[in-house]
Parts: sequence; C-alpha cells; structure tokens
Amino acid sequence: MRITHLSCVFAFVIFFFAGCQKDHIREKTSSTNNGTDTSYTSGVFVVNEGNFNWANASVTFIDPINNKVYQDIYSDKNNGHKLGDVAESMSISNNKGYIVVNNSNKVEVVSATTFSSITSIDGFNEPRFILLYNGQKAYVSNLQKNISIIDLNTNKVVNNISVSGWTEGLASYGHYIFTTCLGDYNQPSSKRNPRILVINAEKDMIVDSIKTGIDPTGIVKDKKNKIWVLCTGGYDYTETPRLMRIDAEMRTVEKVFTLPSTGYPSRLTINNNGDTLYFLFNGVYQMPVSSEAVPSKPLISADGRNLYGLGIDPATGNIFVSDAKDYVQNGKVYQYNQNNGKCIHSYDAGRIPGSFCFTNSSR
Repeated sequence: MRITHLSCVFAFVIFFFAGCQKDHIREKTSSTNNGTDTSYTSGVFVVNEGNFNWANASVTFIDPINNKVYQDIYSDKNNGHKLGDVAESMSISNNKGYIVVNNSNKVEVVSATTFSSITSIDGFNEPRFILLYNGQKAYVSNLQKNISIIDLNTNKVVNNISVSGWTEGLASYGHYIFTTCLGDYNQPSSKRNPRILVINAEKDMIVDSIKTGIDPTGIVKDKKNKIWVLCTGGYDYTETPRLMRIDAEMRTVEKVFTLPSTGYPSRLTINNNGDTLYFLFNGVYQMPVSSEAVPSKPLISADGRNLYGLGIDPATGNIFVSDAKDYVQNGKVYQYNQNNGKCIHSYDAGRIPGSFCFTNSSR
C-alpha cells in the first residue's frame, strides 16, 4: 500500500479476524459478470485501492437487494483492461462514474450503468477525491501542488488552483467549495499550516482560509449548512484528534469536539438527511449533528478487524464498512443496520476496499 496515503502512514497488520456472527448474517453469493449485460442500476460500488505500484486496483459491485457480488467489473466490462494503480474514490453525475486513480494520475470515466470506459482524464498531481459541481465541472484534490478543475463536457483539465500543500476532502456550499489542506507534509506536524481553503466556484480562486487542527481529512456539510471537519491530530499523535463545526456562511469555527481516546480517526461521512455523522475510530461512531459531545463508544466495534472504508447508503441509511485485513488478502465488506448496529450481510471485495459509491447518490 502506498505510504503516502494518509490512512496508511502508520498502517499495521492485523491478523485476527472477527466477522459478523453467523446468526446475524445471510451469506453472500459471489460471482462475476463474465461479459454479460449486467446493469449496475441499484447497489453500491466498492472502490478497491489495490497495492501501490502493483496496478491491481479494482471495483466490486454489490447488489444488496438480490445479495449478489460482481468482482473487478472494470476489467470485466472493458476487455480485460486494468483500472490502474491505487483507486481512491468514485462519484456519479449525469449517469457517468468518475473514478480517481491516484498513482496512475488519472480520473477514469465510465458509464454508471454498464461500467464500460468512456475516457481517461489525465493532468493531475496524485489525485485524491473529486467533487462534481453543477453538472458542468468538477474539482479534484491532489497530494501535491494544486486543485484540478475538470470540464465535464470535454472531460479535460481546464484549470488548476495553486496550493502549497496536500488537499484532501471537498464539500460545497452555495457557489463555494471547501477543501481540507493538510499543508506541507515534508514539515513536522506542528509546522504544516493545516486549514480549510474556500474557493469561489464562479471565479475558480481561493478567497478565504480557516485554520484547523492538525491533518484535517474528512469534510461534510450537514442539513443546517454547517461544515464538519475531522482532524486526525497527525500520524505521530501531535495533538488530540477532534471534530470541528464551521459556520459555512460566516466561515468561523463554532465548536470543537475532542475525541474520547487516543487513536487515528478517518472516513468522516454523513447520512442523506444530513443529520447524522459517521466516522471510523477503533470502530464505527455514529453522532447526531445536534449532539453536544462525541459518543463515548462506537456503534459498531472493530472486533479485531482492520476497518478501513465507510459509506452510508442514501436510500436506506444502512452502514457499509470494509475490512482491509492485512492489505495483502482480498478484503471484506459488511452492511449494518443504522438503528441498532447489527450486521445484515457480509460480502467479499477486492484488495484494500477503501471507499463506497452508491448508485442512488446521483444520477
């Protein structure tokens, strides 16, 4: 796995594996398309990173209604061609899927229903995440140098916003884009200048910044237009991890929530209603945006697993979480009930399942 991945800087191998209890689970039926005309219209895409420099990234599709799994669908639908090296994330807009492939320095564009390749977009500096904006353009964060801007009509990088440091998560508010910036990762944690950058999407220029805790990674917007930022505190535990709530209109920090114990939080996400936060922190934490404190314990325990990816189904609210195991074996995905944290299903995935993209998130 690539050592520059934020979530893997201090990665360790976990050999003990504990899944859902058998009495809570209906076993999956794992299969592949084998060139058939399967349509990926209802379910979840699992973006499997693969190993750094192995070019074994892949995408798994899970149909939770029929309890079916389709492995490596990009290769299956594109004459055996491989997706690339280290797939980070995926988003859907206008029936197209945009897959960010970090070490291949590209965004792969596919049909969201057939997964056949449409084109590859290049011109990035180790891309991380993509935010699709107004159906016309997209913003892509990079580990180095800039934020890239794609014209979705031409599928070309048409502009770059210079940034001194690593940019990561993205969220929008009105005609502004908020992106986390970890600063210069060649510097010690205390000297990186971590912040949120505010971009005017009409002018494609940075108009403001907001200071954060060390290593701001995840960022989401809630139903009240509050921006939430998850700060890990640094892989060397320079400071206590924290959640920050920011007023998007005033661009001021309203409240800082300190996490309950030492560790390395990741994968901040929010449900479709915008009223409940989720993140990984030695388990899966669930936190209403109205809470006055971070919960004292997770909704879902790690139980010895290497929990790595997290997503919330916008249709059902169910929780999807992945286990990367030892980063060498193929991983697993678990689906949990949002109300009681009980496991509903488990599924096989590819190597290092890191992120989720739901078919009903945007069409």
